[in-house]
Amino acid sequence: MKVILSTERLVISEAELSDATFILELLNSPTWIQFIGDKGIYTMEEAENYIQKSLMDSYQTHGFGLHKLCLKESMVPIGLCGFLKRDYLDHPDIGFALLPDHEGKGLMLEAGKALLEHSRSQLDFDEVLAIVLPSNDRSRQLLMKLGLQEIGKVTPKGSHAELLLFSNKKSHSNGAASS
Repeated sequence: MKVILSTERLVISEAELSDATFILELLNSPTWIQFIGDKGIYTMEEAENYIQKSLMDSYQTHGFGLHKLCLKESMVPIGLCGFLKRDYLDHPDIGFALLPDHEGKGLMLEAGKALLEHSRSQLDFDEVLAIVLPSNDRSRQLLMKLGLQEIGKVTPKGSHAELLLFSNKKSHSNGAASS
């Protein structure tokens, strides 16, 4: 397990194929389905493919990605948090998801703060974006607590969903890629 960071209550590491059971549970949790969408991952094999293609490939290609969050005391995985490189955004964006039993405990705020600091000190990101459904009040509040501000809206290619766009940069030039 490649550990990226450690916080007061969390160990943040790269996901591995052996995390398939956890990933299967997370991707089929009610909040993931509601706010991120059904990824069609219903079997262990599909979960392993998701880990390889979405998580591990990003670590290799970009040097960053979504990382597994584990409770420090038990090393039980509880969520994902990290950065994605989307073709319709000019800068990496922060993404996150927690298993429902761990929501509302400040764990994602703890992980988000640590990873944003990591993005500045280790990854040399000059700006981090975030996208969120307008109906996702909890994520919008978290982004604001992490120091991101709403800067506009973006509609991903091939989608009809208009998403709110956030940035951690005080003065910016709209983070959406021009088309």
